[in-house]
Amino acid sequence: MLETFTKPPLTIRLCGPRGFCAGVDRAIQIVVLALKKYGAPVYVRHEIVHNRYVVEGLQNLGAVFIEELSEIPPEHRECPVVFSAHGVPKSVPADAEARNLFYLDATCPLVSKVHKQAMRHQRLGRHVLLIGHAGHPEVIGTMGQLPDGAVTLIETEDDARRFEPAGLGELGFVTQTTLSVADTAGVIRALQAKFPEIRAPAAESICYATTNRQEAVQAAAPGADLFLVVGAPNSSNSKRLVEVAERAGAKRSLLVQRASEIPWDEIGAISILGLSAGASAPEIIVDEIISAFRDRFDARVELAVTAVETENFPVMRAIRDVELTSADMAFVNGGV
Repeated sequence: MLETFTKPPLTIRLCGPRGFCAGVDRAIQIVVLALKKYGAPVYVRHEIVHNRYVVEGLQNLGAVFIEELSEIPPEHRECPVVFSAHGVPKSVPADAEARNLFYLDATCPLVSKVHKQAMRHQRLGRHVLLIGHAGHPEVIGTMGQLPDGAVTLIETEDDARRFEPAGLGELGFVTQTTLSVADTAGVIRALQAKFPEIRAPAAESICYATTNRQEAVQAAAPGADLFLVVGAPNSSNSKRLVEVAERAGAKRSLLVQRASEIPWDEIGAISILGLSAGASAPEIIVDEIISAFRDRFDARVELAVTAVETENFPVMRAIRDVELTSADMAFVNGGV
């Protein structure tokens, strides 16, 4: 007599918002539209967004990813080059112009806003403190908007307490857009305690998408046996979601890029799974992970929605005349 196997029950708390934000959506659109208008190859400086699935999909369409403009061969100088959503130092477009390259800047408008906030501080005579993570492309890009010596990177509350202005005059701060809201608040409090006259940016620097995704994770994490965040190891906003889940009450939180990375042998008996995705992670991978759990569990999905996002950032005028097919839009929106 055949033995029947009953799958254990599982509730999947699926966060909303999750996945692609308006800035990521715009950046991917720019590459796809450039390929359709100008043909392959289209060069992209740095990963357009921090996600291998997206990068490989664009490579299959004809995008070529480079780290420096010098990698573009002389015979391809007429091909477009796209700057990533993270933003670039001022030296990069200057280098492109010196090389007579045609470039499309896919910097997220909210990152560009931080650039303007930093430049405004500097224009008003303030030394700029940038709260962020050393080496992240967004931080490199923001620091590269200002002259050498005009900005100091602050990563932690200890950095804030140790910082000595040494005659730098008035101070102003800005932040990387993808930081932990709670951690950043602590750093700002430390700076304001030490420097009561420090000037804040005219508007919040951490972007709406980062804040919304962290709030959804906070709502879904309490009581979760396991919390999975879909994202890349070099994605700042995704790594912050892992930290937020653990602080909010998840017993364990992991960052995974695909379902194949889930450590099934280590999961053990779970009854509640939290699931979210960083702002550069496509929805198709979320679906893949839900399907993988349904293969092993009697899973039901429970939505944990804390906000509805309607933001849309238009692409630049040079490529607005190109129409995207439904298949193009599916790719841009995180599908196949």
